[in-house]
Amino acid sequence: MTLIWGSTWLVIKDQLHTVPPSWSVTYRFIVAGIAMLVWAAMRKERLGLDARGMLFAAALGVTQFVLNYNLVYVSEQYITSGVVAVVYALLLVPNAILARIFLGQRMGAQLTVGSAIAIAGVALLFVHEARLDGAETHDVVLGIAIAFGGVLFASIANVMQATRTSKAYPMATMLGWAMLLGAALDGAWSLATVGAPVIEWRLGYWAGILYLGVLGSAVAFNLYFKLIQAIGPAKAAYTGVAIPVIAMILSTLFEGYRWSWIAAGGTVLVVAGLVVALRARRPNR
Repeated sequence: MTLIWGSTWLVIKDQLHTVPPSWSVTYRFIVAGIAMLVWAAMRKERLGLDARGMLFAAALGVTQFVLNYNLVYVSEQYITSGVVAVVYALLLVPNAILARIFLGQRMGAQLTVGSAIAIAGVALLFVHEARLDGAETHDVVLGIAIAFGGVLFASIANVMQATRTSKAYPMATMLGWAMLLGAALDGAWSLATVGAPVIEWRLGYWAGILYLGVLGSAVAFNLYFKLIQAIGPAKAAYTGVAIPVIAMILSTLFEGYRWSWIAAGGTVLVVAGLVVALRARRPNR
């Protein structure tokens, strides 16, 4: 799962040449939603949801598969995919805050300290991006701000998935409908903002859509929730440390990402901060 999600940032970058980002997101989650419901049928899970389940799926679709992913695609128009992945590694921070507010889970001193270290690392990455030849400071600031917006909506979706309502329905069915409802809203937004669907007939584009829809969405989400069930959400969150490291390596190999001591130091701080935060002890029961 970590290898899949670590590579999706680079595939997304390849989707930005001809097709508007919102239409690429729409195509991705049509494929993902169909794949997820096929998987649910193969597992003989019920495919229908009651009115309460559909409303929850729609809310999950808006936060996770509309707002979150549209902001990811747009942010990559301004900054490299590796930096976007590093920003998303900070998902732990709003997760902890929202979990404290809505689920009553305490943050702890280690989480606070680790999050501060990680934020300092992102600041160094910003400085590195701003100093690159040809990089406009305004574009870098805008790209990171858009990515942080996506992180916030992803965090809301994560907290929703930890509620009793989410657990009351089969996971694959809930995610399948959330993806399809999200895709419908993505399509409506695309029609309203950029016009009729845009099709790119390049083989690499549609191979990317299949990769992002089937592996990057349907398969990866199933693996992630199985991981949570096997080792718990705290240890499963370590994937947030490994994913940006993989993404930065791939960005170096395929996007010509140029490292500096500032960028290296920023990456080390992000990883170190997340490790410190995630090593926080569980409260005694």
